[in-house]
Parts: sequence; C-alpha cells; structure tokens
Amino acid sequence: MTMEVLVAGAGPVGLAMAAELARYGVSVRIVEKAAQRTDKSKALVVWSRTLELMDRMGCTPTFLAAGRKATAANMFAGSKRLAHIEFGGVDTPYPFALMIPQSETEHLLEQHLNGLGVQVERSVELLQFAGDASRVTSTLRHADGSEETVESAWLIGCDGAHSTVRHGLGVGFEGDTMTSDWILADVHVEDMPAAADVNVFWHADGVLAVFPISETRFRVIADGGESKGSQPPPDPTMEQVQQLLDDRGPGGVRATDPIWLAGFRINERKVKDYRVGRVFLVGDAAHIHSPAGGQGMNTGIQDACNLAWKLALVCHGTCAPEPLLGSYSIERSAVGEEVLKAAGRVTTIAIMRGEVKQTIRNHIAALVFGFKPVRDEMAEMMTEISIGYPDSPLNGPGNSEHETPRAGERAPIRVGETPVGGGERPRFALCTEWDAKTAQLLAKFPTLLEAEVRRPYSDDGLWLIRPDGYVALATRRGEEDLVEEYLEKLSLSNN
Repeated sequence: MTMEVLVAGAGPVGLAMAAELARYGVSVRIVEKAAQRTDKSKALVVWSRTLELMDRMGCTPTFLAAGRKATAANMFAGSKRLAHIEFGGVDTPYPFALMIPQSETEHLLEQHLNGLGVQVERSVELLQFAGDASRVTSTLRHADGSEETVESAWLIGCDGAHSTVRHGLGVGFEGDTMTSDWILADVHVEDMPAAADVNVFWHADGVLAVFPISETRFRVIADGGESKGSQPPPDPTMEQVQQLLDDRGPGGVRATDPIWLAGFRINERKVKDYRVGRVFLVGDAAHIHSPAGGQGMNTGIQDACNLAWKLALVCHGTCAPEPLLGSYSIERSAVGEEVLKAAGRVTTIAIMRGEVKQTIRNHIAALVFGFKPVRDEMAEMMTEISIGYPDSPLNGPGNSEHETPRAGERAPIRVGETPVGGGERPRFALCTEWDAKTAQLLAKFPTLLEAEVRRPYSDDGLWLIRPDGYVALATRRGEEDLVEEYLEKLSLSNN
C-alpha cells in the first residue's frame, strides 16, 4: 500500500487535515482538481477555538502576524446600538476574531504543510473510488488526461459542497436552500465607525453586516430580498453596494476599489453520518450553512483536528479502530447540527420582514443583550469556546459531577502551558498530583500518555485530557484505576 491516507480537496480544511496527519507521522497524499489556490477572500474569520487548535499544529503565530484582530461585535437597529459583545473576557489565549481572507489562510496552511514534507498535487482529480474491509482503491486523473489507480488505508473527502467523495458514497445531503438572495462585496470603505469591530445593522429592508479585513478593506454582506427564479442572483454593482451602505449602514461611509463582488444564495445542508467504512467526510463535504457568524470554515478545520489524532493512533497501531473512529461522526455531526441550527436562526431573525415583527425583535434583542451573562454566553458561542462533546462515546466514567471541567468539555488552557497534543505523536495528558499510581500509569501507557503529569484544576481532582484538548475523564484523586481501564479499552494490545 503506497500511503495510509488520501485526502481529496486542498481548501483550508483539506490542508489542515493533511498537515495534522503529516505532523503525527502518517503517510498522506493530498490531491486538488483546481490548478491554483483560490484568490478570493471567501471564508474570512478564524475564531478563538480554531486558533487554539492551530497552536497545537504550530502555525498560529504566522496567522496572527497576517490577520487583523476584531475584539468586539456590535448590533444596530437604525442608529440605536442593541448590543456590544466583547470577546476580551472569553477564557482563551486568543480572545478575538482573527480576520484573514481565505486566500491567505490557504497560503499559510499550504506553507505549513510543505514544511512537513507534503506537497499539494494540483490539477489532479479524484474520479471514483471503491472500498473494502482493508483498503480504498481510488482513480485519479492528472492534468494531461492520464489516470492513476492508488490504494490507501483511508480516504478523506475534504472536497467541498459538491463533494465527489460524498456523491461516490451515495449519502444524502439533507436540507434546503433559503429563499432569499444575498450580495457579498470585498471593498475598501472610508470613514467606517467602529472600524475594528464586526458591525451588524438590522434595517426594515433587511440586514447589512460589515467585517473588517484590514485598516481600509471590509467585507460587506447584505440580503437582497426574496429570490426571483431558480438562477443564482447576479453579482452586485458598486452602485448597489454603496446604496446598501447608505440605506442600512451608519451613514457617511463610501465604498471604493472593489476586490470581489458576488451574488449568492444560502444552502443549509448536512449528511447524517460523516463516515462510511474507510471513508470520511470533513468540512463542506459534510455540512454547509449560512455564513452568519462566519463559522463554516472553522467547523471544518475543527472536524479535521478531531479526526486526525484518532486516525493517527489507529494508523500507528497504538489504538484499535473502535471506538475511536466511530466517535468522529458522533461528535462532529452533533456539532455540525448545532452550528447549522444556530446560523439558520440568526439569519432568519436578521431578515425578518414586517414592521411589527421587527419592532418586537429589536425590543427583545435590546432587553436580552442588556444582561452581561447573555453577552458573555454569546461571546463564548461565537468564539466557539463553548463547543464540547457531552454525549461522546469517548467520555469516561468518574465523579465528573464533582469536578470541572467535566468529561466532554474543553479543557481550560493555562498561560505558558504547552498545548495538549502538540507533539509529534498524539498523546493524552494526565492532570493530577504526582504519586506512585500516576508513575505506574505513565510506565504502562508510554505511547498513549505524555511523559509528565500536568497541574490539576483542583487539588483533589484527576483529569485525563484528550490530544485535542477535550476532557476524556474527570474524577477524584485515588481513582486512577478508572484512567487505567479507560486507556486499556483504547489500547490495541488489549483488544
């Protein structure tokens, strides 16, 4: 077998997928039918949780140097500000939205991947594949028309909304297309108030959202009303963009120098299962939704980070395929469902029609967002810090009702501490006080546990942290046998 994993698709998600596998020492090829990376801004926001996971990958510093930090979001109805949501209070090393065009995200991720010894094979298209109990056989077509048959242990479809892998599996992509037209404009804007923040304007005619990209460059998104016909809406003109800013925006701003103008419609679709045998779906191949909140690409990259460590442990022969690989679809499908619902709700509320409905909406929003706990909860949701796996089959037993963080929750990141899973092999971390029992655990599971224990979150607590920074097991000191039983169930030598 020539490789362990074939990744189809080299957008941000595919690049992150291949990079994580390569970092963990898994042999991987990544193919992309497009001849070049995108030159469009497309997905614009990298949220806090994604930056934390990229920190494990080792590429967050290059992103921070290239992006622009937005530390707050504002919501307006006319001239009245309904909400000011600050990200600075979120418990993360990266309490902001990092604004960076997708074209630059792909450039930086590809550089990172190249540094790990893997090159993207462009103008190479996955035509078809077939899997059995031991391998996946794929047919690739190269730019000169020649075809190549390759075998891999696993195939991962990161090939977007029109995924060849998803179509080849024959799984349903359930959902709907929203019945409204939208416009997108990547332009320069002069005299934008609160220019460093994300600004959303609710207007009688629809919504307008303005995202900072650089000091003078902004992303403008607005709905254009009910769809007319089955064809996608035309690209907007600069005159239309300026009119939208005049009608719905803060006033006194001027749009110039367009970089990208596009009309689009919003699809909200998702597969039921992210895995069929030896084939996985990741990112837009598995779920697409409203751009409200800018969480599509982030959700996809987090899909990749969830799958990579599990697949690496299986490829290295450290762990049995189950329950690790089965947990990928269970965990990420639940997250995808929540993101889909939340983005849909936000979009539906933003484009609500009717004066009475809009008046009630604005009044309720002003009232609700007047409470700091609500604003804090919204900030945690937007930054994706609140994402967890409460119903994961990987959550171990223990007295988690007495200890926080609980199983399935994100483990808090302490200043100056090396991220869990940041090494060349995926390993769990023990958070507890050192004693003879922990020493025995480290000696028994050297390929599954970090060599040193980490500080516990409370003196009498014991935590086992997954390689992706989520809590696998939370209990009390003295119950190390629960950790031993947990790791034995994962270990291939005990299956």
